[in-house]
Amino acid sequence: MTPSKPKKKHEKLFDVEALWQMARVGAPSLSPDGAQAVAGVTQYSMESNKSQSSLYLLSTLGGEPRRLTSAGDKDGAPQWSPSGEQIAFVAKREQEGSKDEEAQLYVIAPDGGEARRVCEIATGVEAFKWLPDGRHIAAISWVWPKLKGQKAQAQALKDFKARKETGYVTSETFYRYWDHHIPMGRVAHLLLVDTRTGKVRDLFEGSNFELGRSDPDANVFDISPDGRRIVFAFDPAPEKKVGHCFALAELEIKSGEFRTLLQDPAWDFQAPRYSHAGQHLAFLASHQGLKHTMPAQLAVLDTRGQWAVVSADWDHEVAAPLVWAEDDLSLLFCAEQEGRRHLWRFDLPEAQARIEFKGGHAASFAAASGVIVVNHDSAHFPSRLSVLDEDKAPHRIESFNQDLLNSHTLPATEEVFYSGAQGERVQMWLSYPPGFNPKKKYPVMHLIHGGPHTCAGDAWHWRWNTQLFAAEGYVVASVNYHGSSSFGYAFLDSITHRWGELELQDIEAGTDWLLKQPWADKSRIFATGGSYGGFMVAWMNGHIKPGRYQAYVCHAGCFDWQAMFADDCYSWHVKELGAYYWNDPAKIAAQSPHSFAQHMQTPTLVIHGAMDYRVPDAQGLAYYNTLKARDVDARLLWFPDENHWILKPQNSRLWYAEFMAWLKKYEPAKPSKAKKS
Repeated sequence: MTPSKPKKKHEKLFDVEALWQMARVGAPSLSPDGAQAVAGVTQYSMESNKSQSSLYLLSTLGGEPRRLTSAGDKDGAPQWSPSGEQIAFVAKREQEGSKDEEAQLYVIAPDGGEARRVCEIATGVEAFKWLPDGRHIAAISWVWPKLKGQKAQAQALKDFKARKETGYVTSETFYRYWDHHIPMGRVAHLLLVDTRTGKVRDLFEGSNFELGRSDPDANVFDISPDGRRIVFAFDPAPEKKVGHCFALAELEIKSGEFRTLLQDPAWDFQAPRYSHAGQHLAFLASHQGLKHTMPAQLAVLDTRGQWAVVSADWDHEVAAPLVWAEDDLSLLFCAEQEGRRHLWRFDLPEAQARIEFKGGHAASFAAASGVIVVNHDSAHFPSRLSVLDEDKAPHRIESFNQDLLNSHTLPATEEVFYSGAQGERVQMWLSYPPGFNPKKKYPVMHLIHGGPHTCAGDAWHWRWNTQLFAAEGYVVASVNYHGSSSFGYAFLDSITHRWGELELQDIEAGTDWLLKQPWADKSRIFATGGSYGGFMVAWMNGHIKPGRYQAYVCHAGCFDWQAMFADDCYSWHVKELGAYYWNDPAKIAAQSPHSFAQHMQTPTLVIHGAMDYRVPDAQGLAYYNTLKARDVDARLLWFPDENHWILKPQNSRLWYAEFMAWLKKYEPAKPSKAKKS
């Protein structure tokens, strides 16, 4: 690494205040002619500790974005109507003396004016899609499945909110997710909304169908080009459970008749999408009958009921949404590759994928009339919107954060590769402090990603921001250990049933590489991580000789796999760990950090949120209490109002302050200069 340029006098070091001043740009939607895009933009206020989201119009030819909405606090998820005359979005507002208690559908003309609430759906709206007629919308809402009509739903909601008792009662296997309980007694249905009359019809009413319970979005269903049918993914099992294989069904809107298109106990089918001609259905297919870690692949179903995986020879995982090209001969989608996320075009006749837009991190995209707009970010900038021209070169169409970025010095980032576990090639990302000089000594901080089947990459992270950490003077190292996504299936699956083993070898090999660098200060090496990364630092505390790392930070980390059975995806544990804890206690204990507590001596900051159902906060509390009982220096940062992530501005500021103060505490004191006599 060559020395980076020192910051200019007018530039400042990047910090948490700057992080929360940045605009966060949402997924775009394109007008039918491709001339304009609309996107939600969220701004946070550190002072009020709140956010406000508005819609902005952007010309795909460039120019200043125009703010379209300002009356609501949470205007988001905009979608252009097929005719281009209206933009629908989800919001909570007050209109004509009526204040929304649940998120509702609104429409607004692209040339401005007042937004209009389409109707009042008592149970609210989660996500939606326009029908081709430009008049109707299919929307997701959590309803009481045995009730008929909107009046009955409204009354049920009123009665539920008026109750004095607070107990949550259920017999369901899948009853809570992430940071909330599944609405008691309710399921996710598709509603048909007439945007002119406000009439609402529950399309699933009287049936046993429901959408998935893991926060269903607009990718779980699609509408046929003629507007007569809706295809959707659903769990066919009577008792819903995390990890079940989903099937695909189709509904005739007029008659209300359902038919199952695809159902196979060995395959999970998701994210269906009709071709423009309506002759084919693209979807994601994962062969769970082989193994639970099998990737989602691109598949196509024809009108004769024949289907096939078309990306079988391409060792990548395909992500929703799937978007057909106008000639129906290729599809657009995003997929990861070696720590980056690209937009790809998959040619069906040739069964070949090529990069349409190279990340960084392509987060989302929209396509219409030959125009493609990508929402993307990288290690050097937060989300921005770019149009791909005829040469596929990105042309930025907004500059929301540019002035702020220009006024700060951001660290340089690079990737290195080294030999890790099993002698295999392992990637590590490095972010260097501004003004980095390889002739000087710097503290090093491992930032271990969660998952385990995700990856660290060339991306902007709002919660674990490598630029902010590096600006504090640390070289930040992010290892894509065995188990990480984007390096092929064999690499991802290699850690199954032996968590901690290969990952630790990779991180330790990364530390060995770092310690060989002339700029690494051997007395200031730290390891931090969240979720599975938190598991890893707890695992390291029980397996690494004290002194190699001066301190650890464990955010929302898994500590005890038996006690983790209280989480929201407990049925997943047996697949990853290889057994239920009651069938093979020794196997589970061998992969659990708490089993090695007798060796833990390294000081640790433990952070957790009470609303975390993915890794319940008892995990963090047990780890903290264990360290205190062993007389190991430890500090606890516990949030009563945060989930697996820290999402409130002032809580985030506290999080970063405690995080950095903990590391600074364990940096050895610099020798004082002798005073002149």
